[in-house]
Amino acid sequence: AHAYEMAQKSMVLLKNYNDVLPLDSKKIKRIALVGPNADNAHAQLANYFGVPSENVTPLMSLKKRFGNSMQIDYIAGVGIVDTLKNAPSFAEVAKQAAQADVIVFVGGITADYEGEAGDAGAGGYGGFASGDRTTTALPPIQTELMKALKQTGKPLVLVNMSGSVMSFDWESKNADAILQAWYGGQAAGDAIVDVLFGAYNPAGRMPLTTYISDRDLPPFEDYSMNNRTYRYFDGAVRYPFGYGLSYTTFGYENLAVPAKVTTGNSIEVSTTVTNTGKRDGDEVVQLYVMHPQNSNERTPICALKGFQRVHLRKGESKKVTFTLTPEELSLVNNKGNQVMQAGDVKVYIGGGQPHKSEGVMGQTTIEGTPYQVF
Repeated sequence: AHAYEMAQKSMVLLKNYNDVLPLDSKKIKRIALVGPNADNAHAQLANYFGVPSENVTPLMSLKKRFGNSMQIDYIAGVGIVDTLKNAPSFAEVAKQAAQADVIVFVGGITADYEGEAGDAGAGGYGGFASGDRTTTALPPIQTELMKALKQTGKPLVLVNMSGSVMSFDWESKNADAILQAWYGGQAAGDAIVDVLFGAYNPAGRMPLTTYISDRDLPPFEDYSMNNRTYRYFDGAVRYPFGYGLSYTTFGYENLAVPAKVTTGNSIEVSTTVTNTGKRDGDEVVQLYVMHPQNSNERTPICALKGFQRVHLRKGESKKVTFTLTPEELSLVNNKGNQVMQAGDVKVYIGGGQPHKSEGVMGQTTIEGTPYQVF
């Protein structure tokens, strides 16, 4: 049960063009399930695991749930980075998939291609070099197969398994929906099918930034924080840290932020969150703090200071409260000390980063002499 809940809560919906998801099981009579991870039990377990009593892939879950009510056409099509022996051509895969009402491509990579144990991509082939990534793009062969599937004109849903970021250059523009499924563990298949067919409303958020291009990544040799992480990157991104879609919508109002706080003290901030959509769902309420930019010190553009995952029935409202401590209202100075000092601080509570999500902004003024936290 814990593995199942974990898998469900980790799902991040990145794109949902024209509300193609959730799929309607009553209307879909035939589904094409394509891709190297559609029935790859090894992939979803990542690289550190025990032996589960049951390990359910997306194909297994689809068959278990809808095997008697819809035709399920499964075609792996390609491997992670290369063609499969005796596999049909892309044209043949697309021809068969065109007979379905919707195409679900389950791709991405496996832990064999990333991390310290990821030695499957030796030599840089397909974007991987002995655990290192040489690009943030999906393996080219998978994108090429999806291009062929796109030509069918049928809705194309991408489910991506990976433990690191993918840039989704072509996919973000051409797939109708994108679900980031990570390595969801032994219950990943059930969780993915839950989200695809609306049995579970996704609310996961990106724990990292999806950059538009490899060129946006700072040089590894550069030890400054310039353009590193959401806190210091000021360019355009594809999917920001903290981002994630839902099948419902949420509104924020009644932000309460004390006008003033004395150094060394905490403050309490709150807002009212309302499910303004037509489905019950979770909202991940995020709290960010923004200090004035200081040319003499490294000041984050914004910084996450707390979050709460709140379940709201459609039409329901809840008051969500956070406490900002002196540590969370402080900055690290050039001497390495963490200091809460006088000045205006903006406070944002919303479903993602400031200016990139629905939310409310306020301000508090810190008064008094500098207070050293650490």
